[in-house]
Amino acid sequence: MKTPAKNMWRSAALLGLVAMLGTVLLAGIHALTKDRIAEQQRRAILQQLNQVLPPEAYDNALHDDVTEISDPTFFKHPDPVQVYRARLRGEPVAAILNVVAPDGYNGDVRLLVGVFTDGRISGVRVIAHRETPGLGDPIERRRSDWITRFKGRSLDNPDPADWAVERDGGVFDQFTGATITPRAVVEAVHRALEYFSAHQEALFAARAREAETGTDR
Repeated sequence: MKTPAKNMWRSAALLGLVAMLGTVLLAGIHALTKDRIAEQQRRAILQQLNQVLPPEAYDNALHDDVTEISDPTFFKHPDPVQVYRARLRGEPVAAILNVVAPDGYNGDVRLLVGVFTDGRISGVRVIAHRETPGLGDPIERRRSDWITRFKGRSLDNPDPADWAVERDGGVFDQFTGATITPRAVVEAVHRALEYFSAHQEALFAARAREAETGTDR
């Protein structure tokens, strides 16, 4: 007759075996899918980057040529700013800054701001936000063409005093019933331009983040 102690040990052994098999199975699935997931992530990032910089403008791997910066003088959000460097035949062409406007109506608005080496904006896209549907979401390209109006702008186009929404005396449209959201985007784009103008040479000279940390995006 089996004792309660033997039954308990047998149950514990079975549970341990099931847990071990589950762990091995999960590890196997991760090993089989991690490369595919990483590739999907790379493609998603590249698709976003190509919305602000045409792929024919560069010939390097943007998702590998990345550095990070932190400068509270220019950027209000505490997170580091990722900068993707575009090059053509080894020469710098443009940089795409992943910046955050922390002062949207409902919080952070994350942007990609592409800037050519001559200081002109190649494009701007909103990649994440929590703005109110129907009021603040015209910052999305699929909602309106408002965000496309930054293309070709620079620090002197318009004049510095005009880098604001119309309500603040600037040239950029605001949305009916929603000024805070476009104001936050305009300010974040302008700060990105100012940083790029002041630090362009250092940005392209910095080592890629992968080379420094050994991590893979």
